[in-house]
Amino acid sequence: MNKKTKTERSKFTRRQLLARTAGAAAAFTIVPRFVLGGPKFVAPSEKVYIAIIGCGGQGRTNSRSLFGQDDAQIVAIADPMDQHDYSKWYYGGVAGRLPVKDEIVKHYSKNDPQYKCNDYVDFRDLFEKEKNIDAILCATPDHWHALVTLAAIKRGKHVYCEKPLTHNIAEARAVAKAAAEAGVATQMGNHGRSDEGNRITCEMVWDGAIGEVKEVHAWSSAGGWASGRGRPQGTPDVPKGFDWDLWLGPRAVRPYNPAYAPYNWRGWWDFGTGCVGDMAVHNLDPAFASLKLGHPTSVEAVKTDFVDSDVIGGSNHFVWQFPAENGRGPVTVHWYDGSLQPPRPAELEEGRRMGEGSNGVLIIGAKGTIMGGGWSKSPRIIPEAKQKAYGRPPKSLPRSPGHHRDWLNACKGKGKACSDFSYGARLTEFVLLGDVAVRSAGKKILWDGPNMKVTNDSAAQRIVEETYRDGFKLGSI
Repeated sequence: MNKKTKTERSKFTRRQLLARTAGAAAAFTIVPRFVLGGPKFVAPSEKVYIAIIGCGGQGRTNSRSLFGQDDAQIVAIADPMDQHDYSKWYYGGVAGRLPVKDEIVKHYSKNDPQYKCNDYVDFRDLFEKEKNIDAILCATPDHWHALVTLAAIKRGKHVYCEKPLTHNIAEARAVAKAAAEAGVATQMGNHGRSDEGNRITCEMVWDGAIGEVKEVHAWSSAGGWASGRGRPQGTPDVPKGFDWDLWLGPRAVRPYNPAYAPYNWRGWWDFGTGCVGDMAVHNLDPAFASLKLGHPTSVEAVKTDFVDSDVIGGSNHFVWQFPAENGRGPVTVHWYDGSLQPPRPAELEEGRRMGEGSNGVLIIGAKGTIMGGGWSKSPRIIPEAKQKAYGRPPKSLPRSPGHHRDWLNACKGKGKACSDFSYGARLTEFVLLGDVAVRSAGKKILWDGPNMKVTNDSAAQRIVEETYRDGFKLGSI
């Protein structure tokens, strides 16, 4: 049997459909969006062809998740690092462009011996040569998220981008605007948003199970990825197979050091966003969703272990003030990371773990408290006797089929994904205001959300809107 390439299949299908649409114009008035120049949603019967940009530990994890989706196929990848040993870190094993490619090829070639996955050092070359991809999944370090995502949206590609959506607030605003204008399917990778617990939390709060909510506390023990203060000394050789200048991308040139990459970039202001960017998008999300939080009026870093122009402190406590809106009163939101945690609730039974220990959330209402784990897991009213007396809230929200599946459905025109960029960008803006506060040496930041302005500190505004190296300006790729 003569097998057509994906390009040939795509052209044949769309030519055929165009002809059929023209022939049936008198009988039908609805035509596919791509005929009208809109976003190119994938037909329900066809596969979504995806490129992975960023093949470190998180890129490898995402590719494995896509293996379980029969109507999706990874066809290309890009990463400036050939490979690296992640065994000392959370992800374990070996990742990078070549090991991830090998794993992808091994998976898909089981059913298709002719399968190929093209790999690129530079994702710009991928976009130039892989024009028939439908979508991209961005799993780069944070400082690359917005540039990769905007480049994909500009080309009409659907986008799944890891969290936080962007490295700064202005980028989040730009990405959300571009996605809305292009009409592409999007999803931020805060996968707890698809957890059953996220919906149950919303339904309990909306059902009045704990009364009017006044206060939220969430935490994660993560953080402290960079040690010491200031930039590392010495200029070791760049590892073979690593394009360091490309990895830096929009950031000013600096000598390579293993203190930055491939893992500990999370602890450096130029590349990461600290624990609040990495984990608050997970653990504060059930509160953000259930309380329908908008723009805060202020944020303050009430505690941090140190302030440095390069290194992100490992233990922080942030406080946001949200005004009354959407039928609820004002709300105070706390975030703790590293060695810091909120006070233990008096109603929590002796010997019972708070949250999941290292991660969790407390949503405190006038009539009770909901305690949950990280990633929206296992929300329960405390003490347990009170939960049993309450039971379960009425189901009022649709359930998610899974975070990647939810996005793939959106790629096929089946509605918005649950953390599409209209949602993910607002959540990202909220948590990244914590970074603005801590980088402002603990000064309370007054925030005009609609106008994206710090109203009491002009220096802090430069954290909201960063600068970029020539050749890597926002939206230029």
